[in-house]
Amino acid sequence: MDILWWQILLLTLYAGYQILDELQIYSSLSAPVFAGLFAGLVMGDLKAGLIIGGSMQLTVLGVGTFGGASKIDANSGTILATAFSVALGMNPEQAIAAIAVPVASLMIQLDILARFANTYFAHRIDKLVEDMNYKGIERNFLMGAIPWSFSRMIPVFLALAFGGGLVEKVVAVLNGDLKWLGDGLSVAGAVLPAVGFAILLRYLPVKKHFPYLILGFTLTALLGTVFTNMQVLGTGVAGVVKNFEGIFNSLPMLAIALVGFALAAISYKNGQMIPNSPAPKDVASNDSDEGEIEDDEI
Repeated sequence: MDILWWQILLLTLYAGYQILDELQIYSSLSAPVFAGLFAGLVMGDLKAGLIIGGSMQLTVLGVGTFGGASKIDANSGTILATAFSVALGMNPEQAIAAIAVPVASLMIQLDILARFANTYFAHRIDKLVEDMNYKGIERNFLMGAIPWSFSRMIPVFLALAFGGGLVEKVVAVLNGDLKWLGDGLSVAGAVLPAVGFAILLRYLPVKKHFPYLILGFTLTALLGTVFTNMQVLGTGVAGVVKNFEGIFNSLPMLAIALVGFALAAISYKNGQMIPNSPAPKDVASNDSDEGEIEDDEI
């Protein structure tokens, strides 16, 4: 399956928009999971898009931008991985490890280039401030979005338009002579979301609130086991009993989210009931662990 011109156009336009949404609009359309959803819809395989987008979302779950730092561009990696995975029949997990993560890492350099290019408009605005040219200030402020968009649109367009042959050869090698490497990349792609969770837990105050972590893990494991066995039982009964109309759903993520919200609310209310008293100056506080972000730092 070839990537059609209108698919390249839509994915390129979205790549240019998503960075602007992330910087200023904040509509959540720049999240990797939405990038997978959009790319999957455009390419005609929503399932593959959601697998790749969701996996990349979990992979970068604990990665943030602080100050003027650049971070990996998981969105562009998701777009290209989804497009080539669907077009070439590539395993989604393999596409994550072989395309999405490398592309996301390489895009850091183009992000830095876009930041440098924006200094041109910043200096123009400095001059226009002295001249009190408010229209010019607004115009150059908006023009500063051009380098940001081009830093995503150009590489995504070139990769989609001219990189299909190269990716096809790589996929053929990974599924042929180097099948062991392709299988390893598939396993690595499946493990990457766990790495994202590990990074997130590294910066959350886990040691301070470890009972909630244990309780949440236990509830999820128990409910997941119960619902899975119910589905297996329902499938078996439906195969034996005629006109069986029972529906056995899997564990809804909304239920787990509500359990987490309830635990967070309990923790918050307990904290509100404890009177705040200043700690003695001669006693060093050892409440926080190195690397963890405390509540008053958020």
